[in-house]
Amino acid sequence: MLHHLDGYVALAGLIVGFTVGLTGMGGGALMTPILVLLFKVQPLAAVSSDLVAAVVMKPIGGAVHLRRGTVNKRLVGWLAAGSMPSAFAGVLILRRLGNGAGVQNNIKIALGVALLVAVGTMIVRALLDVRRRAVKGRLVADPAGVADHAPEVRVRPLPTLLVGILGGLIVGMTSVGSGSLIIVMLLLLYPQLKASELVGTDLIQAVPLVASAALGHILFGDFQLSLTTSLLLGSVPGVYIGARVSAVAPGRVIRRALAFVLTASALKLLNVGNVPLAVLLGACVVVGPLLWHVVRATGGLRRGWPPAAEGVEGEGVPVGAAPIGSAAGVIPVAAAREAEPVSEPAELAGRGR
Repeated sequence: MLHHLDGYVALAGLIVGFTVGLTGMGGGALMTPILVLLFKVQPLAAVSSDLVAAVVMKPIGGAVHLRRGTVNKRLVGWLAAGSMPSAFAGVLILRRLGNGAGVQNNIKIALGVALLVAVGTMIVRALLDVRRRAVKGRLVADPAGVADHAPEVRVRPLPTLLVGILGGLIVGMTSVGSGSLIIVMLLLLYPQLKASELVGTDLIQAVPLVASAALGHILFGDFQLSLTTSLLLGSVPGVYIGARVSAVAPGRVIRRALAFVLTASALKLLNVGNVPLAVLLGACVVVGPLLWHVVRATGGLRRGWPPAAEGVEGEGVPVGAAPIGSAAGVIPVAAAREAEPVSEPAELAGRGR
């Protein structure tokens, strides 16, 4: 069987595996289009083989998060209760629809739009967070939100079960969504989840989900052993390395990776060509940090930022910052930052690491 293995497929599996381990998403949304577009694999075979490979890949990344305690097990239970039967049902529905190319295409387009909306939501939330921290004087003590602390999550059973049902149905039919779709729904349903806990929970809930969908595709799909083995040669070490990085990385790193992978997955699902996709993603990598620097430097795009310090608590100067006796009686925020650190947020940031 060794002469049937494809080294390029294994390399693609390594890259996608690292992405899945780091962000909890992108497996089906990236791997299936890669197999179809770059390696000319038949769509049904790509879906079937990708799901079977995910059965091995997902537990490896999830195990790292389990050991580090970044998994909400109650959320996993409610998600699995809905996703397992619906994923198998999705395979059966796909078979009843026959080829179902038009149906799958419509689902992928809708999912791509949803992912772009989710990226926009993440950017707006981050912008509002910068504005809030700037007013409270936390922009230096906690730059970019390193303090990833969060209150205990209160599980909402019925909405979580419905998320599992919808996600499982789409995964069973397209192999897409076990990470990208469900992680977005979790982000909207449980905004208080820490970034690392969001990824860990998503990776673990995907294990029974993709197992159910893979079983259906082995029985009724077009599973190819050589293709799946090539994927596993790269994805297994990739997902392990990615999960280890994710479990210890600062929240800001994971959130940026989440936004990047969501954008890449969405554009691919919307059938953006390889060259335009590379240009758009490259522009995001180059322009994104520059724009975000402007956002932080202006306190969240505030007019006249940094403001003058007039001794009013909460108006841009951290409480407890030493006044500077200049002739004008004002200090820029940058000077206030150097004058005296803000102790409380620094302690919060320390607890969040």
